[in-house]
Amino acid sequence: MAANQETVEQAIEKHVITREPYYLPVEDEVELFEAAYLTKLPVMLKGPTGCGKTRFIEYMAWRLNRPLVTVACHEDLSATDLVGRFLLEGDETVWHDGPLTTAVKHGAICYLDEVVEARKDTIVLIHRLSKRSQRSEAIDASAIHQSRVRLPARAARSRNPYSRRQR
Repeated sequence: MAANQETVEQAIEKHVITREPYYLPVEDEVELFEAAYLTKLPVMLKGPTGCGKTRFIEYMAWRLNRPLVTVACHEDLSATDLVGRFLLEGDETVWHDGPLTTAVKHGAICYLDEVVEARKDTIVLIHRLSKRSQRSEAIDASAIHQSRVRLPARAARSRNPYSRRQR
């Protein structure tokens, strides 16, 4: 059990930003993001490729001293890929957290890059989980898997307005 816990802690360590990323604020986006973070509102960043959406999120994760779990969304991304799944390991069935579950367990910012590219069923899951909720305490991964709880909305999403898939 202790070895498993060590692995979980090591898994989040790779998402911690230790050096300040260079970011020059344009207007009041830093204050707006901080206000959204403090009130647990999800954020949608919209802009063309290369405009700094990812750099901004990296900077905010560093500034807020939160791990940053980034998911590159694509048309094959399933809800199971985000949440996690049970896998066979030897004679046992073991739960493996997905990036969304990892972010929730560790209070990380979850950045869904190019979210518009994800499949519709995955978008439905993301939408259901990011609705505001009074339950923002520690969340059991199996409950997330069954979509019975909602994300503490420390989530950021982005989309390119010139994406090939328009919604």
